[in-house]
Order: sequence, then structure tokens, then C-alpha cells
Amino acid sequence: MITDLKQGLLFSRLNQAQLEQISLHSTRLTLSEGEILFEQDGSADSFYLVTRGMIKLFRLSAGGEEKIIEIVSPGQTFAEALMFLEIQRYPVSAGVLGHDGADLIAVNANTFAEMLRESMDTCFMVMADMSQRLRGMVREIDDLSLQSATCRVADYMMRCISNGETVFHLDIPKHALASRLSVKPETLSRIIKSLSNKQILKVAGSQFEVLDLKGLSDLASVCNFPCEKQAARPVSFGHHAA
Repeated sequence: MITDLKQGLLFSRLNQAQLEQISLHSTRLTLSEGEILFEQDGSADSFYLVTRGMIKLFRLSAGGEEKIIEIVSPGQTFAEALMFLEIQRYPVSAGVLGHDGADLIAVNANTFAEMLRESMDTCFMVMADMSQRLRGMVREIDDLSLQSATCRVADYMMRCISNGETVFHLDIPKHALASRLSVKPETLSRIIKSLSNKQILKVAGSQFEVLDLKGLSDLASVCNFPCEKQAARPVSFGHHAA
């Protein structure tokens, strides 16, 4: 378990004694397709590290419509900020995204909080991680309130390519991606088709290839928000192809 814990940014700089302490109060979980990990407003006594698969954090509208707030990929943690609250309840629901299930490590929040009280360095590390996420959330508010749907789609696709690679796989269902980007599924499909017709993208099933990098970048920045790598965790479109 310690090897898996080290994959998470939150645990990566802990010493061996701290990792052993955390592992003694942690539990491995395996969830199947569609399984719910916890419900909104449930008691939050643990936070989680994803080691395989993807987890969606979501809320339901009064009409029962699901809105995905965040998609968590392997190596990422979620719900850790709740350990600092007096009343610890999950503000969202969490469940498996995709067909292959997911593996997680559930970490006892009280044990981790007690360790933070004993280590100033670890406490500052956690604060830095949360500050990065806050910065990403502020940027996302700008995206959702000020950018058009095409801008948002192009911007996220730009974040999926790096190191000169222009091919990536969409490993999450398109309806989940549409919810995460706050667009209707049919709107997302129209945007992707339009980008394909304009020879900006080439789409083959779940594989996307950027044919016109400048064109995609121009679309991403048309609302005067130049595309940049998000400091916090971006929505995962999947691994980059070699």
C-alpha cells in the first residue's frame, strides 16, 4: 500500500514513518461499474486516493439531473479538505465513471489530521496543494461564465496535448465530458463535428488527433483567455498516445 500512497501528491513527500502510520489506518476499496462510493451529505470520515479507473464527483439537481463537478484520475486524491471542517459531510456524491470499475485507498481523515498537527512541513504541503486547486477552480469559474461552449471544448483539448504530441484518447463517456464542461451532449457532438469538418481535428472512435494546432489554440483563446496548463488538476481526456 505504501508504494501506491507515494503516487499521490498529498503523500509523495511524507517520510517512511508517516507513510507507515497512514497505511495502518487506510483501506483498499474496489468498486464496480456504476457503483456509488458515497452520497452527498454523508458523514465524511475518510478521504480517497484513486489508484485505478476514474471517479466522478457530482450533484443532482432538483429534477434529478446529474451535474459532474470533477473527474478524479489515478494518483489524485479527493475529499481531503473536509478534515479541516467542524462538521464533516460530503458536499457531493462520488461514483465510478467508465466500464472498468475503480480501485481506491480510503484514508482515515482523523489520523491524517493528527499527523498534520505534528508536522508543520506536511501541513504547509497540504495547504500548497489546496491553493493550487483553488486557483484552478477560479479559472474554471471564468471559463464557465465568460467563454463560449466552443472555447471551453477547444481549451480542454489543448490541455490534453503536451510535449509535441497531438494524439490523445477520450477515455470517458462523451455525456460525462459534456456535463463536466457544462454543455449539452448534442452541443458537444456538434462542436466536435464542426472541428472535424474544419480539418482542425481528426476523430476515429475515442482517438482524437489535432491536425491544426494553431487553429485549435486560436479557438481556445478567442475569448481573450489564452490557453495555459491548469495549475490544479484538469479534466482527464485519457493518456496521450505514443
